[in-house]
Order: sequence, then C-alpha cells, then structure tokens
Amino acid sequence: MTLQQITDTTTLNNGVAMPRLGLGVWQVKDGDEVIQAVRHAIEAGYRAVDTAAGYQNEEGVGTAIKECSVPRDQLFLTTKLANSDHGYESTLRAFDESRRKLGVEYLDLYLIHWPGKDKYKDSWRAFDKLYREGYIRAIGVSNFKIHHLESLREVSDTVPAVNQVEFHPLLRQQELLDYCQDKGIQLEAWSPLMQGKLYLPLLKELAAKHGKTPAQVVLRWDLQHGVVVIPKSVHKERIVENSGIFDFALSDEDMTALDGLNQNHRFGSDPDDKLF
Repeated sequence: MTLQQITDTTTLNNGVAMPRLGLGVWQVKDGDEVIQAVRHAIEAGYRAVDTAAGYQNEEGVGTAIKECSVPRDQLFLTTKLANSDHGYESTLRAFDESRRKLGVEYLDLYLIHWPGKDKYKDSWRAFDKLYREGYIRAIGVSNFKIHHLESLREVSDTVPAVNQVEFHPLLRQQELLDYCQDKGIQLEAWSPLMQGKLYLPLLKELAAKHGKTPAQVVLRWDLQHGVVVIPKSVHKERIVENSGIFDFALSDEDMTALDGLNQNHRFGSDPDDKLF
C-alpha cells in the first residue's frame, strides 16, 4: 500500500469517504487550546477531527470548524455518545446536545463511546433512527469487542461503519482487525502512539532507516494495516509531523517486525471491565 496524500480516504461500508488521518482531541482543553489545535490541523491539511461528549470540548471544536476557511462539506467530524447517556431516548437527546455544541446541522460520524453493560443496544437503535433520518452520514462504535458487535445484529440490520479501538504495536488486536475487515467495519485507532511510549529500540531503528520519527513509523504501520489514525496533539509542529506519513512505506519485513512487538498490552481500559 502506497499512500501519497494527506487527503487520502477510505470508503466506509455505506459509501461515505473517511480521511485516513484525523486529529484526536482527547484531553485537550475546551476554548483556546482546542480551537488552536484544530486550526493548526486544518492548516496542515487535515480534514478530520475526532471529539466526544465526554471530552467536554465540543464547543471549541465547533468554533474552530466554523472559523476555518474550509467548507463544512469538506471536513469529516466525529463525536461520541457519553457513557451516562446510554438508552434510546437519552441518546436522541444527547445527539441534539452534541450537535448544538458543535454548531452543525449534521455529523459525519457518530460513535457509541463505550459499550458498557447492556444499554448499548437501545443506544444503537437510536443511532439507526438518526442515521436513517439523515442527521448522521455514518454511524459506528468505539471500544467494541467481537461479542459486542455480534450482539448489535439482534436490534438492527445496520452494520457499524467504524469501530474505534485502542490499537498500536503493543496491542495489535489481530482477531478483531480480521473480524472487522471481514464484516466491512473500518477499524480506527485511538492512542495510536501508545500515549507517548515510543522508546522501543525497534521504533528507533526503523525511524533511522526511513529518515522518520518513531511516531511517524507507528502511524505508517497503522495505515498499512488499513487502520484509520487520529493522533492527538496541541503543538503545531507535532501536528504537522504526524501528517508526514504519506511519502514513505514500510517494507514487509518492517511490518512483520513491528507486528512482533505485540504484548496484548492496554494503556486504557478493557471494554469488558468498563461496565456502567
């Protein structure tokens, strides 16, 4: 796979084009910090921004999108349902609130942030309604394991377009990746840079080999596995650096070596343990 442009997209299972690279804004403060981060990303060529109700910065993201010079229909905006809003009616209300804070007429992608215990099925029915009514271009989930994805079939024929999960060389999740690719579900990586834990000797070796940074090597590894990436940063130079992944390719040997780093290690929660 050779990707050459920051504007390259993947086609979701309903035909919607989704950028392969986006800016994540988890733990970015609302107001000036998130506004500046989104502004830097759009200026650098990013066309996707990923936020969530739980991040409490939707208003700032909305302000940045409104003030930028790029038309709304050229941007791909994702937000997520908060854990406290699970349920059919509460999901509908939460969506309206997110849309109000973001200041947009529609969302490109709406995700169930975490499955939790059992209410996610009711939430998915609400997602399906919003999607069919045209308020969302694509609907998906986050942190769903295979058993969660299978259970959605009990309440809807709509297959999630995206599953956003923790995915990086130390947590390869090959079985989940294979399942999603087989079912036409686009896997998207949160915390692809392992929350800054990039000091592995192999990453330094491959970075030197390709004249890149360890972060760029990891993000390239994601892309070559067909995974969408949304690295987070508030620093302009790092945001630009993270986009420099379209002018080189990892060899098969490089990919195999990086795959071999897997330890099934999570920096975040195991979805089966995060019950609410």
